[in-house]
Amino acid sequence: MTTAILKDRTTRPSSWWLVLGLVGLDYFSTLAYLPTIMVEAAGPLAPLAAALLVLVTLLLAVPVYWYVVGRSPDGQGAVGLLEQIVHGWRGKLLLLILMGFVAADFVVTRSLSVADASTHVLHNPHWHAAVNHLAPRDDEVQSSVGPQMWRRLKPMWTRQMALTIGLSLLAFAFLWLLQGGFTRNVLRLAALAVGVYMLLAGIVIASALRHLAAHPELLEAWRDQVYDHGGGLAAGRALVWRVLLLVLWAFPQLALAISGFELSMTVAPLVKGRMGDDPRWPRGRIRNTRKLMLAAALVMAVYALGAVLAATILIPAEAIGPGGAAQHRALAYLAHGERLVGDQPGATLNPLFGHEFGSFYDAAAVIVLCLAGASGLIALRDLVPQFLYRLGMEMEWALRFRVMMHVFNAIILMVTVVFHASVSAQQGAYATSVLMLLTGAALAATLDLIERWRGWRLRGLIVAPFAISLAFFLSMAALSMVVNRSGLVIALLFVATILATSSVSRWVRSTELRFKGFTFADEHSERRWQEILQLDFQVLVPHRPGLFPLADKDRQVRRKHRLPPDAYLLFIEVCLGDPSDFHHVPLMKIEREGELEVIRVSHAVSVAHVLAAIGLEFCRVGRPPEIIFGWSHETPLAANLNFLLFGKGNIPWMVKALVRKAECNSQRRPRIVVG
Repeated sequence: MTTAILKDRTTRPSSWWLVLGLVGLDYFSTLAYLPTIMVEAAGPLAPLAAALLVLVTLLLAVPVYWYVVGRSPDGQGAVGLLEQIVHGWRGKLLLLILMGFVAADFVVTRSLSVADASTHVLHNPHWHAAVNHLAPRDDEVQSSVGPQMWRRLKPMWTRQMALTIGLSLLAFAFLWLLQGGFTRNVLRLAALAVGVYMLLAGIVIASALRHLAAHPELLEAWRDQVYDHGGGLAAGRALVWRVLLLVLWAFPQLALAISGFELSMTVAPLVKGRMGDDPRWPRGRIRNTRKLMLAAALVMAVYALGAVLAATILIPAEAIGPGGAAQHRALAYLAHGERLVGDQPGATLNPLFGHEFGSFYDAAAVIVLCLAGASGLIALRDLVPQFLYRLGMEMEWALRFRVMMHVFNAIILMVTVVFHASVSAQQGAYATSVLMLLTGAALAATLDLIERWRGWRLRGLIVAPFAISLAFFLSMAALSMVVNRSGLVIALLFVATILATSSVSRWVRSTELRFKGFTFADEHSERRWQEILQLDFQVLVPHRPGLFPLADKDRQVRRKHRLPPDAYLLFIEVCLGDPSDFHHVPLMKIEREGELEVIRVSHAVSVAHVLAAIGLEFCRVGRPPEIIFGWSHETPLAANLNFLLFGKGNIPWMVKALVRKAECNSQRRPRIVVG
């Protein structure tokens, strides 16, 4: 992949409040289904669960994200910070797992959000004619396809799934536009859609809260339900602990209240900083991105608390429960003026409420839900290809033909079919991916603080809050996986696919030179390198550092190969950097050790590739050199695995293969001598 393809393709930065609309597509859209999920998971305790989620967001998630975006302000987020801290294959595997959950998060976000959008469409009485056209009834489908085909389709066919697939195909058009960059017009469209949606949702929530304030008996009845749910006879501190334990047990299902916030760091490059920002540490952009995060968390805190409280107290249990008219559309239920608790008419909340106002709310909710997934798309577009490129996968063809997005669109449709377009069936998978990404951010912050404050006495006090966040999110993620394994399965399928394809690609491309040129430790090394290249004949001798003294190596080579004392030998020592990377730009330093001259190369991913690159550099300016190797006692299998994984096995044979592929003219290749 060329450097141009790997460049950040975001557009001109914009004000943070405009980018907030893009985050809101993912974060604020959860208000459409969040109250139902909380009531189903916590019952009458749902408002208390919402309060706990607000505390978790403000006291745990926001500080972690503030720190991470300050250390990784280029949109790489936790992935970029972890890559700086954890190196080698261990780091690659950790990042690969995190990438798997990023992909799972995006896929389930799209599938679940569009499924909920179809729920709003199906329950709107003004849209029945359009629904019947897009998603015909069962008897119409049976008459169209025939009884035999219908028997095969019936187990997976629902009107909601048909409508969800149709809305997904329409939403793909918007995602296609986003691949070209987040232009100012795209950001304005997102801000407009989110602004209208939040305005209508705010009217519904404010009307409901005003009604509750005017009818304190409703709050008293809810308080009695909390006491009954908490144990009835328990009181005081015992009741508080019992309620807290019940809420914590339900927390993994409630984590969807934070969904959309977990990828907010990816929008950092879209946020405008200040004039004169240092590109390596843009303080203005960091500060404005933090403003965006705090504003999003505070707005969601107010809306989530109000929406859950209103849905818990005002909507009848049979309506908000499974199969009810308010399931996964609680605010829409209130906006349509449906019956409330005590069989009161919904118009008592607000005279505006009815099917006309409800249709406006439904339209806004459907648009926002169909556009959800923007933050995930940024992560997939900017993080995954660069990571795969470093892992050894050739991604230029995929980016050129938009293959990656076509594949993800197909996976989204498959997930929709597998889960029958059910919001309830997908919420476990969604919660798992959200919690794992929060865990990854907390892990990155904790490890980075441990490294930065190493040796300081107060390190424990500084790291403790982030370590607590890490322990909490990790335990909740583990609990979520125990309750529902679908999110883990989806993420592991992505991990296995990436690992398999990148391993095959790395093996197929193992004989590529993957060399981007040398950098030099000092001016003397660069000048001396140019002088050495002009020598008439060179004998290059690879030397393993620390095995035995260089002078002994010199005497041994001259004796075994019968070289005269005045023959010029140039020794090469290669120190590996991170062999899990695929491409490299080695650092060269040329030094003298007594009468001998040695080239010391560091930051390499493979010894064989460095030696081949040095030999080929000599070939391009003068007479091809001779490279003298000693025999290796490795078995062929161990040598090949050491080369592929650790960059240091099967060296003579791989140098020969590399120069043969890089130089077509056999007369211009370095001469490889093994003995």
